[in-house]
Amino acid sequence: MDLPRNLFKARLQARTPQVGIWNAIPGNMVPEILALAGFDWVMIDTEHSPLEIAETLPAMQTLAGYPQVSAVVRPYANDTVLIKRVLDMGAQTLLLPYVQSADEAAAAVRAMRYPPQGIRGVAGLTRASRYGSVPDYIRRASEELCLIVQVETATALDRLEEIAGVDGVDGVFIGPADLSASMGYPGQTGHPEVVRAIEGAFARLAALGMPFGVLSLDEAFCQRAIDLGAAFTAVGVDQALLIDAVAGLRKRFGGH
Repeated sequence: MDLPRNLFKARLQARTPQVGIWNAIPGNMVPEILALAGFDWVMIDTEHSPLEIAETLPAMQTLAGYPQVSAVVRPYANDTVLIKRVLDMGAQTLLLPYVQSADEAAAAVRAMRYPPQGIRGVAGLTRASRYGSVPDYIRRASEELCLIVQVETATALDRLEEIAGVDGVDGVFIGPADLSASMGYPGQTGHPEVVRAIEGAFARLAALGMPFGVLSLDEAFCQRAIDLGAAFTAVGVDQALLIDAVAGLRKRFGGH
């Protein structure tokens, strides 16, 4: 069996814009429903959701039934052991939160790679290697792995070029919620200063030729990001969509 192809990474390299959605609700059914909707990628989140690391496995297995939909996994920290676990479970694209410096980005790269290039622990019978059936998996694994780092504070934004310049970083995600808080505008992702900082980051990354992405629940801003060249844009969160839908339904039937 050949090394599974990472379609998300291939689209990044081809500069093909990808529209995605956040999966924060545990269980197999929700990721499948999201995949059926036709999104290019589904982000399985363990940072800001009840999802545990082990629960990413059945979610990835479910999404594997939809070859045009890429699974992206967010561990809850930029941690070597967490990274090793989700990679062994078959994750090929990782979104790592709160990367504050080039050193932290470089540590993430090392955690993604086997020795001698990195420090990823070696195990033979993992889902990532199709339980040992992919020839030369250890030698070739990094070919199809994709690392997205989150820049989500004013401090990290000041170091954007250094972080994006780390060899092995495939894309940069700008986190509006945390960025707005760190800039002194908590809960105000649409504040003009925050929007200016985000769009400025987009321009800086574009100048570097580095793919960038963002999450927003503001559809107009999502379209604006795509127009500015975002390579991967998350346009919703399953939990938020459910909240809005049930509240709207109840209101239409006389609720408050």
